[in-house]
Amino acid sequence: MELAARRLRESDDPLTAIAKRIGYTSEFAFSRAFSRTFGIPPSHYRTASRQDRRHNQESNSPTHD
Repeated sequence: MELAARRLRESDDPLTAIAKRIGYTSEFAFSRAFSRTFGIPPSHYRTASRQDRRHNQESNSPTHD
């Protein structure tokens, strides 16, 4: 599941491709297993991780006065 989480954070691969890459033949089964592990569905995890990354980039960028 850690590999799936990394792929969700770092790629635009569709959920089906990520599921197959880690051994699931069903996107539904992958989504259920991911949700049990991380507490949220993979699509929400991807969205949240991208928002966090964007927020961190904005926080770390220098400000011009």
